[in-house]
Amino acid sequence: MITSSILVLFGLGFVAAAILAMASKVLYVKEDPRIAQLEDALPGVNCGGCGYAGCGGAAHAVVEGKSGSNVCVIGGLETAQAVAAVMGLEVLEMEPELAFRDCTGGKRAEELYHYEGAGDCRAQALLYKGSKTCPEGCLGLGTCVAVCPFDAIHMGPEGLPVVDPLACRSCRKCVDACPRDVLSIVSMSERLLHQEEVNDCLAPCRQKCPGQINIPKYIEQAGKGDYAGAIHTLRERNPLLLVCGRVCPRPCEADCRRTHVDEPVGINMIKRFVADWEMKNNLRLEIPCAKETGHKIAVIGGGPAGLSCAFFLRRLGHSPTIFDSMPALGGQLRYGIPEYRLPKKDLDWEIQGILDLGIEVRTEMKFGVDFTTQSLEKEGFEAFFMGLGAWASGNLRIEGEEAPGVISGTELLTSVGLDKAPDIGNKILVVGGGNTAIDTARTSIRLGCDVTILYRRTRNEMPANLEEIEGAEDEGVKFLFLTAPTKVITGEDGHATHLECIQMELGEPDESGRRRPIPIEGTETRYPADTIIAAIGQKPALSCFYSEGSDQCDLDFTRWRTINADPDTLQTSVPNVFTGGDLFTGPDLVISAVGAGRRAARSIHFLLTTGEIPVADNIIRKLIPYTLFKDVDGVNHKDRSTMPYLCDGSHRTSTFSEVEGALSEEELKHEASRCLRCGLICYDRDIPLAEVVTVRVGEKVE
Repeated sequence: MITSSILVLFGLGFVAAAILAMASKVLYVKEDPRIAQLEDALPGVNCGGCGYAGCGGAAHAVVEGKSGSNVCVIGGLETAQAVAAVMGLEVLEMEPELAFRDCTGGKRAEELYHYEGAGDCRAQALLYKGSKTCPEGCLGLGTCVAVCPFDAIHMGPEGLPVVDPLACRSCRKCVDACPRDVLSIVSMSERLLHQEEVNDCLAPCRQKCPGQINIPKYIEQAGKGDYAGAIHTLRERNPLLLVCGRVCPRPCEADCRRTHVDEPVGINMIKRFVADWEMKNNLRLEIPCAKETGHKIAVIGGGPAGLSCAFFLRRLGHSPTIFDSMPALGGQLRYGIPEYRLPKKDLDWEIQGILDLGIEVRTEMKFGVDFTTQSLEKEGFEAFFMGLGAWASGNLRIEGEEAPGVISGTELLTSVGLDKAPDIGNKILVVGGGNTAIDTARTSIRLGCDVTILYRRTRNEMPANLEEIEGAEDEGVKFLFLTAPTKVITGEDGHATHLECIQMELGEPDESGRRRPIPIEGTETRYPADTIIAAIGQKPALSCFYSEGSDQCDLDFTRWRTINADPDTLQTSVPNVFTGGDLFTGPDLVISAVGAGRRAARSIHFLLTTGEIPVADNIIRKLIPYTLFKDVDGVNHKDRSTMPYLCDGSHRTSTFSEVEGALSEEELKHEASRCLRCGLICYDRDIPLAEVVTVRVGEKVE
């Protein structure tokens, strides 16, 4: 009995073995030998930072085409090259990337309610979008810390995540976990290319800056003595620090949150200090550039827009060449802004720093005469930036304005910039109320002239910067307000001798918001003049875009004699031609031209590398209303610093030397301490937040 049972069991075992042997042959799946080779190439730490279940999972993903040779987030370039060798791929070295926090709120951001639920940002965000009043800022529960497999993030004393750059492996786990998009993985190029979006941490000053400079960050760095850091922050958006530190009318300061406490922070004073620090110490801080791409771009016009565009193209790895009609680069910076405001040696130093990145220059080359886009395409140029500026002057539109002795403000300033000051006599009348009129008048004063500015509105309506108007008054420039020219009177030789003017009165506001000047009949008066200077606006000269004898041009122009282009991408009607600066906007600020140059460089970069120009749906186009509150609680009064003058008005008129000086280091620290380090709605207080009673923020998040 026992023997037969054993025989039955033995028979069943034999049958089962035979079945399994047959099944193994039928169902056998041969493993790709590359998987084992890849596992050997990978470091074997099984950290999971790549998003796969250990190095074995990562190896399978590479073989199946679900991931690339850079799958490993901790192995670095050598591991990527080893993986690529197994797969028969080429590895291109990528720019280093790091986790970056875009939030300054932390414990400064008010609480909407006390939260006692799960200590996870994602869970809290599901409950009324979180407990913080700021709709975009960090919730502070440290979910990013918990998910980081490399201990590269910790919560700092301000209640914000702090990234350790040495430990971060750019695995994106913190980015994926953050419900507020506070964290991102960025490289240098991505920072340069980023367009500000409404969910970024944007203080009102940043929103107003045409160059999109991170103003609170560079002020904080400067205040801590990290001048190099401040310069690097500035250069992510602006290569013309010395220039803008001297001539920018600082629109950012108009919306500085501190204006609701005392006076705005001296933002531009701080920029000038750090820019001068680099130049005076002749440091030439290193400006990193991406790997060469081989793409050639022609930048036509070497003014602020062209210089900015070339700078950012070069930093993105491309090869720009600047073409300019003048003997030296700078455009209106060199030939339109007087020496006493912007010393040419400082401009030269700054431009040289841009060119030292490896940018080719061809000066005294006139577009439409010495070259065209077609001729440059034959040289291998793939894209074009048009930054020719606004060099043509506006007309007075009165009888006799073509007479000798009537010139434009641009003509005078350019001649002086070329060291060829014309003989304009002694008695000078300047017509206009903008910065060009003031620059023309103050330049004429320095040429030894008796100067009077005629303006058809009152002093309050003058578009020139108040400091420039006051500077002109200090130097002896006289003003005739509510006065408009009607006729140029000439002598027997045809030269202008007088300017006939009529008195005006102000009526209702016009489209600019200023009250419209209305002539008062019978009030004509003649004013004697050796030279009459028209400084009533500038416009682009478009004749260079037309071939000789042709009235056709591929580019589209506006009725304001500017190039028509997409305002977000600055791409014209010709796909590989872009524009920016005064040629696009008409006469505008230097910082506006700088910002346009970077935007155009961004568009050119994407066009040449991807064939498409991405534009985010939520880029900032106007100030964010809920950030513009006026109740700035818990902040004490601090006096604003004053920019020093190098000498008084009577001495200034005998020289073209620079008028304004720079803050001292002590004054810089004081001015930086006035900055509230604002975010969207958070800011530094002198009184702790717990002691501040406010209902403002509870109303605005709706």
